[in-house]
Amino acid sequence: MTTNIFISSAGAMDKPVTIVDQGSFFAGGTVIQAEGNRDFYKPTKPEGQTLHGDHAYVFYQKPQNAHKYPLVFLHGAGQSSKTWETTPDGRDGFQNIFLSKGYSVYLVDQPRRGKAGQSTVAGNISAQPNDQLWYDNFRLGKYPNLYKDVQFPKDQESLNQFFRQMTPDTGAYDKDIISDAVAKVFDKSGDGILITHSQGGEPGWFTAIKTDKIKAIVAYEPGSGFIFPEGEEPEPIQTTSPFGALKANTIPLKDFMKLTKIPIVIYYGDNIATEPTDEWNKDNWRIRLQMARLWAEAINRHGGDAEVVYLPDLNIRGNTHFMFADLNNKDIANLMEAWLKEKSLDK
Repeated sequence: MTTNIFISSAGAMDKPVTIVDQGSFFAGGTVIQAEGNRDFYKPTKPEGQTLHGDHAYVFYQKPQNAHKYPLVFLHGAGQSSKTWETTPDGRDGFQNIFLSKGYSVYLVDQPRRGKAGQSTVAGNISAQPNDQLWYDNFRLGKYPNLYKDVQFPKDQESLNQFFRQMTPDTGAYDKDIISDAVAKVFDKSGDGILITHSQGGEPGWFTAIKTDKIKAIVAYEPGSGFIFPEGEEPEPIQTTSPFGALKANTIPLKDFMKLTKIPIVIYYGDNIATEPTDEWNKDNWRIRLQMARLWAEAINRHGGDAEVVYLPDLNIRGNTHFMFADLNNKDIANLMEAWLKEKSLDK
């Protein structure tokens, strides 16, 4: 299939891009079967029937003359693959930006979320109001005020669109189920680069342990799930955040060593405390940035190639937890593209 698509000059794609293949599929998952025998005349009874669930959903696009390695995008908590698509204020997200740069893109909905909502375990979906919690924790500002010079659009409709991206889990979050499914995504995509956000960081590390098809990881603000070799984990890092101290997880050294075989870069945005503070949202990300640095040190100590980039150190200011959708997301994309070139991953 070959299709010309055009995004207006207001976006990243200011010229037509030829798509040579586009589609969607499910990856991984499992099947459970109820005990008993199915009765054709009692179709609503579960006995003997099966349930397919815990798979990932994937939408992909391949441009003409694509780079060797596709980009596989895995979202964070409360999100779906929408997080990589059009931004809340209608600009091109990383999906379109990297298509225009010649990369094939695979957008993943993790198991038990979004279009992969069929879970094999029962879940409880709450209707508790919490928009302001996410506003503060994702560092747009202190509701209802935006941080000064924040890279988030200041109109109400953009905020409305941002809040409507949130989507619930239909079953309990399970890093093993997610990483199993994402490893199957790479069976379809072939060798590629994994791009993760926030909660997606943890299953991202485990996916790279489970498959040798991941050639690099780019992680945007992983929040937890940092894995250290057994006996090398740091002490929990305390915080004023209501989410509590951040603890490291451990795995056998032989598994950890698999993460030392690929280049890894982690990016964090702005408005993160450098010292303990009672502004819980800034302190919440202080400890996560600190843990990421300890984790990268552990990777490099064992011969790996991991880097943590704090954007203010590059004089890039105002970025939120969603830097890939912020007003300067083209600059953020260019930063990632430069890293891919540095690691010779742009062939």
